[in-house]
Amino acid sequence: MAAAAATCWFSAGTSLSSLTSHRLSTSLRPPPPSHSSLFIPRAVHQKSSSSPHHSRSEKAVGKQNFLWRSKDERHLANKDGRNSKSETGQSQSTAFKPSGLQRKGAGKGAPFESKEPQVETGIIEDATFLNAVVKVFCTHTAPDYSLPWQKQRQFASTGSAFMIGDGKLLTNAHCVEHGTQVKVKRRGDDTKYVAKVLARGVECDIALLSVESKDFWKGAEPLHFGHLPNLQDAVTVVGYPLGGDTISVTKGVVSRVEVTSYAHGSSELLGIQIDAAINPGNSGGPAFNDDGECIGVAFQVYRSDEVENIGYVIPTMVVSHFLEDYERNGKYSGFPCLGVLLQKLENPALRACLRVPSNEGVLVRKIEPTCDVSNVLKEGDVIVSFDGVRVGCEGTVPFRSSERIAFRYLISQKFTGDVAELGIIRAGEFLKVQAVLKPRVQLVPYHIEGGQPSYLIVAGLVFTPLSEPLIEEECEDTIGLKLLTKARYSLAKFEGEQIVVLSQVLANEVNIGYEDLSNQQILKLNGTRIRNIHHLAHLVDSCKDKYLVFEFEDNFLVVLEREAASSASSNILKDYGIPAERSSDLLEPYIDSIGPDGATDQHEFGDSPVSNSEFGYDGLLWA
Repeated sequence: MAAAAATCWFSAGTSLSSLTSHRLSTSLRPPPPSHSSLFIPRAVHQKSSSSPHHSRSEKAVGKQNFLWRSKDERHLANKDGRNSKSETGQSQSTAFKPSGLQRKGAGKGAPFESKEPQVETGIIEDATFLNAVVKVFCTHTAPDYSLPWQKQRQFASTGSAFMIGDGKLLTNAHCVEHGTQVKVKRRGDDTKYVAKVLARGVECDIALLSVESKDFWKGAEPLHFGHLPNLQDAVTVVGYPLGGDTISVTKGVVSRVEVTSYAHGSSELLGIQIDAAINPGNSGGPAFNDDGECIGVAFQVYRSDEVENIGYVIPTMVVSHFLEDYERNGKYSGFPCLGVLLQKLENPALRACLRVPSNEGVLVRKIEPTCDVSNVLKEGDVIVSFDGVRVGCEGTVPFRSSERIAFRYLISQKFTGDVAELGIIRAGEFLKVQAVLKPRVQLVPYHIEGGQPSYLIVAGLVFTPLSEPLIEEECEDTIGLKLLTKARYSLAKFEGEQIVVLSQVLANEVNIGYEDLSNQQILKLNGTRIRNIHHLAHLVDSCKDKYLVFEFEDNFLVVLEREAASSASSNILKDYGIPAERSSDLLEPYIDSIGPDGATDQHEFGDSPVSNSEFGYDGLLWA
């Protein structure tokens, strides 16, 4: 974290990357000490680290319609936009911390003060909707990204969740991340019931749980979802935060509704800002309006020396998108992106030069090669409409009756595979083009799907794909500026592309002279460009040459005698207590779906980090 005046965003265990990256990342470790830190009150208490916390809500009308959208969502589906940069600007260092994630075993007298009183009195205490809020107990076992064949020491945490009908519960994704056991307990009951994680939405920080026990559901009434609230509407946050064992209630008002940074998924989606206290353990708990309807899920807070009482709630519109996605596909497929780097057109001379007749539109500066729009858009095009909704010169669109919101929100309302119609101005001529939307292909992923990272060990050389968790675990200083630049600013050229690094060398006679190498990107093996870790394993297995020649940055070479390397592998695995020379996913046959020209020698570096961050002070925006 940077200077003394730095502001920090925390989203249930996520911490800000270094100033070099300007990107948000998630970790189960506590952030570095700083007098100005962002703490995200989640619904989970972690043992030794804060974990990412987000929350979501969905309108549960019964067993058959808990996946339906609210009226607000249907009405606003064509009138919202989304922005990608924090309003505090890039001049300040920001980071997200867990709002409801509380480590189990944390003392009740922990040094955490809240300006908002937490009460359970009056009418609210007797409200039946409180009985739909449950406490979540999760045991986490995260991968060890530096030693990818093993896991880290497990830890326990607690959080909040709530019933939505059809035998299902909602909570935050960070509350059950890397969960090996999840249990839930109802209010006023000492029995804990085993829950199963059906789906996790990393970008929206939402998880769907199910409980099979019929006893758990006896007398249960699911929550009902309300409309997107207006400014100054009263809001009540319910959950099981730090400070006690019983249910807790805090009250406040809606301060803002806009596209918000989601720390856990490093994404930008619609969010509700409130001034009600959200503390560790609140993550996954519902937020209610005065009618007892759920209007969202508590998931993160913003904290610094300059502000106070800023909490965030995932609105039901985002929740319903997650649930409908799950219903359509039987799994969570993610939020799509447009895949273009945009620039505002506030300057009249700039608009005149581009032959834009009115005060509208955003300039296409760069296009991601893996996105479908690369087939229909060109750099220099000006996007003036999205599905018929006019886009302003600041990248905003009409929202509700008298508001405007970031253009990105329109994209976030789409589903993977949906077609979007773009109105563009190209060389002064108005055109309409169509593109299929799909999730971004991340060259360096924020989260590893499937639990364990991939790895390959060749004569003690440990290879693994570069990821944000690996960067965080290794520390950016040991990764090196050149590799960090690639991770932050490079775009994937094709689906399946990875940056493969030599993370360490397990010392042995066969690799003498290479023992000190670590965190170096491998570019080629015997002259063939490396596309991903699976491709590297395939090249090693199919090599018939006498030598294995590994080429790294700046023409650094590592050469091994192939037969000697093969015979030494079993002894190296035995000496270091490693169960296998490669991860299980690399045992599958390699399928070349890219072609001989798929891998390029270099990545083009942009002038804006590859992320879903909001408008930077330089006027750039990733849509």
